[in-house]
Parts: sequence; C-alpha cells; structure tokens
Amino acid sequence: MTPQGAAGAVNRPDDTTIPTTTLATPVATPVSPPGDDDPCERTAAVDPAASARFTRPGGMFSSLRVRNYRYFFAGQIVSNTGSWMQRIAQDWLVLSLTGSPLAVGITTAMQFLPTLLLGLFGGVLADRMPKRRLLIATQGAMGVLAAGLAAMTVTGVVTEYYVYAFALLLGLVTVVDTPTRQAFVSEMVGPEHLSNAVSLNAANFQTARLVGPAVAGLLIAAVGSGWAFALNALSFAAVIGGLLAMRTSELRPVDRIPREKGQLREGLRYVKERPDLMWPLVLAGFIGTFGFNFPTLLSGFARGVYHVGPGQYGLLNTAMALGSLAGALYAARRGAPRLRWLTGAALGFGLLEVLASAAPGYWTFAVLLTLIGIFGLTFNTSVNSYVQLSTDPEMRGRVMGLLVLVFTGGTPVGAPLVGWVTDVYGARVGLLACGAVSALAAATVGLVLARCADLRLRVDLHRGNGGRVVAFVPRQPARKSELAAAC
Repeated sequence: MTPQGAAGAVNRPDDTTIPTTTLATPVATPVSPPGDDDPCERTAAVDPAASARFTRPGGMFSSLRVRNYRYFFAGQIVSNTGSWMQRIAQDWLVLSLTGSPLAVGITTAMQFLPTLLLGLFGGVLADRMPKRRLLIATQGAMGVLAAGLAAMTVTGVVTEYYVYAFALLLGLVTVVDTPTRQAFVSEMVGPEHLSNAVSLNAANFQTARLVGPAVAGLLIAAVGSGWAFALNALSFAAVIGGLLAMRTSELRPVDRIPREKGQLREGLRYVKERPDLMWPLVLAGFIGTFGFNFPTLLSGFARGVYHVGPGQYGLLNTAMALGSLAGALYAARRGAPRLRWLTGAALGFGLLEVLASAAPGYWTFAVLLTLIGIFGLTFNTSVNSYVQLSTDPEMRGRVMGLLVLVFTGGTPVGAPLVGWVTDVYGARVGLLACGAVSALAAATVGLVLARCADLRLRVDLHRGNGGRVVAFVPRQPARKSELAAAC
C-alpha cells in the first residue's frame, strides 16, 4: 500500500449560528446540565450516529474486535512494510543511476503529481463503485507495477526514466486507492469504532515505517534494489487475500451514487456549505503543504547544522517515527475527535517546529522531533476521523478525496519552496518558516471556527467549580449550535 504523508473550496462564513440542517445527521439539540458552561463537554445526542460521534473510547484496540477489520489490518502490516521497502529502494536506485538528489525529488514529484491534478476524481469513483472490489483492483495494479519495476531492475535494463514512469503510474492508481481505502474503513467498523480504526491504521503505518527501511537496507546491500521491489509486489497479496476473506454480510456498505454530471461540483458545494468541514480541510492543506517537509529539512539539519553522517540522519527519522507511533496509539485510546483537539494538535505541531528550529544540539533536536511526531500524527488521525464521521455516507468518498488532495497534493508545491528556502537561508530558517505557517494557520482556523459556533474565549484564573483556566463558551447560551458541541 502506498505510503501517504495521511486534507477545497474556501468560503468565508458569517458570524451567525450554523443551522443544524448543515450537519451530516440531524440531531436534537443537547441540553446542558446545571453548571455546564462549556458546550464542548456535552456528549448527549439523541441520534445514534451523533452519539457515536462523541462517545468515549472502548479501548486501544477496540476496532480489532471486528473480524473484517482484523483481516484488513493484518494485510496492511505486510503491505505497508513492503511499500516502505520499495520507497527506500526506489530512492537509492535513482540516486545510484544518476548521482543526483534532484532526480530523487523528481521521482517523488511524479508520484504525488496525479493526486494534485486528479485527486477529486478519485473520490467520485469511490462514491460510485463498490469499495471492496475497487480496492482489490487498485491493490492488484500496485502489485503488478512493483513486479514490473523489479523485473526491469533485476535484469539491468532499468533507467531513471523508467523509474519516473513507474512512479507516475503508481501515483495514478493511488488517486483512486487512497480515498477508497479511507472511506472503506467506516464500512468495516461502523461509526462506533471508526476513530479507533483510523488511529490503528496510523499506528500500523508507523510501525512499518520503522521496520521497512531497515529491511530494505539489508536487502539492497545483500542482493540489490530489485529484490526489494519483488518482495513489495508479493506483499500486496496479503491485502488482497484479506479483502477476499471478508464476510460481505458483515460490511455496512452505503448506497452508491449513480453516474451523473456535476457530482464533483456537488462535492465541492457540500464542503463549501459546511464550515465545520471546510475549515479543518483548509488547515490540513496548510499543514500538509508546509508542515510535513521533513525529508528536505532533516537532511539539511544533518548535513548543514549538526554535521553528522547517514547513521545519525537515520536516527532522526527513527525518532520522528517513534513519536508518530506513540501519537497513533494515544489517539486510539481517545473517543471520536473534537475540533478543539484537531486545532490544538496543529498549533502544538507548529510551535514545536519553531522551537526545534533553534535546538542547540543534535540530541535536543532528536527529542523535539519525537514530540513533533506525536502532535503531527495526532492532527493527522484527528482530521481524518473527524471528516469521515461528520460527512454524509453518500458524500464520504468525494470529501475524503478532497482531504487527500489538500493534505498530500500540496507536496509538489510545498517541497520545492521549502527546499529553496533551506538552500538559500539554511535549514533552521526553513523549519522556522514551516512551523510559523502551521501555527498561524491553526490559530486562525481555531478562531474562525469559534466565531462560526458563536463562542467566545473565557479565561478564569481561579478555576472555580472545577472549570478550565481557558475555555470556549457560548456568547449567548440560547443560541448553542451543534458546531459548538463538536468543538
């Protein structure tokens, strides 16, 4: 499964109360108990779907109780490991063929460019077609591409241009695979386990990130890059086998939309009319484009700031991966995310990047990277599960396609810009700029969402009656909205 970095049309909302008709599922207005002056703490909702949206968690591994998801999860462990092996082997192969880091950057851009150009159409296909069958087709296509690259590499006929072509084809398949795979999770586990399943998927991915590169390094040294591609091709059989072994009677498929004109515009209009969806997607766009540029930044810190070798550079990536894994496991213990968690994690992520830009020593920087990994992964899982839970089922594929577009499609735009800043002004300035943009975006979106929900910031230094020192409370209690309850 292709590693993703796991984001629209922007409309300026007014400061009126958001009507409940804009929500994914109409719910009765919850009643606050006496003394409850923080609408973000309310959990009661009459509608079962809304209740599942804001309930407490059922354990760190609760979604694994679902048989179909266990098959899916096990297949992903194997496939994600294989994909990380291919990612490392592919970069090494291009560098060996050309001796140029620029060529490695071109390969990455070729793989992500289809998402930038066609990401929304992948979401439309996810809403039109049976997701399980579509995933079997996309995973099979990825396996065939990996096998083809393996054959060309082992036989010695591969050139960098062939690698570019395979990366582009892989990106085209990913355009359809990613939103389909993310939307399919809800069909396996339902709304009551969705947030936990999203977090476990992230933990799965980060575990593979720790294991895959190490195995790839051993394979490359022993038998060459081609065999790493071959093992990745075989790894897709694990996912396909898990999909075929599922009990279709236990899935919760949504009604597919018929093929009609204007469905892409309909998805954009849907998000535009939902400030509770639009602004988290805007924030994901900023974080994905500017905040997650670590390959460029970490190499700059390793070479130009701390003057360490490849071993210490690899340790920086391991530190971030460990933090991301910890963040994913922590997210799996929580209930469904709220908007304040989402924006708070993004704000902490940006501020930690600003702090790390001034780290005086290598080990201080490595520790801060671990914390950055925790907050970055918390934001990633929070925005993913929040968007899925807040979206109507028939729109979920298109909205998830938009999330993938803004979160990962910004890479071809942000990476060269951050690379230029790092080359001209140094790695510290590059990381400082990325962190400042991320923190500013998080603070701005948080204030906009509070205004949309008709909330104000309350600071109570006395913390009377067990209240918070800082909290958002309604300006006018009679106008409490469902968006306020989602904060």
